Amino acid sequence: MAPVDTNPQSLRRLFAALTETTFQVELGVADPPIIDYLADLLVRFVRLEAIFKIRDTSGRRLEEVAEMMLEAQERQANPQREIYRHIGDFTLFWSGVYPEALRRLRSADRKDHLLDYCREGKRSYYLASTFDDEPYREESRVLRRLSEEFELCSFGLNRVRREWEKLPHQVTAAPWDAEQN
Repeated sequence: MAPVDTNPQSLRRLFAALTETTFQVELGVADPPIIDYLADLLVRFVRLEAIFKIRDTSGRRLEEVAEMMLEAQERQANPQREIYRHIGDFTLFWSGVYPEALRRLRSADRKDHLLDYCREGKRSYYLASTFDDEPYREESRVLRRLSEEFELCSFGLNRVRREWEKLPHQVTAAPWDAEQN
């Protein structure tokens, strides 16, 4: 088996092509800023430390949306915006790319047990979008649309996953695959 190419540029090209084809051709969504954002999300989240990048003030990694929401409420301005944006990304990633993981992420023994990831993702993207001064103006528009179109983006990301699963394994192996086993 050939080694996996984890070069960010190669991954970006792969995810950009899959995302663009899925959203534009299959779903009829011609929205380049959204498509670019989703492709970048997939590239960022190849690394587990990016999926779980939010830490509390003592440096402890936050792995649940409920914990991230509490942390966002305790922060000010830009860090708060970044946490809300991350919650949106986190919930969109899991609900779209790996919805089967939601059963574990929202199991009865976890704080996220009663959370609706779609509702929290929409809310978090909306809150992040309200920080619309420079340098966030352009991205705030994208975040607002992600809030409004969360379900469509989740559905589309699931379709993107189906497409990459059709590719040879050595092309698409990622840390996510190991996490699911």
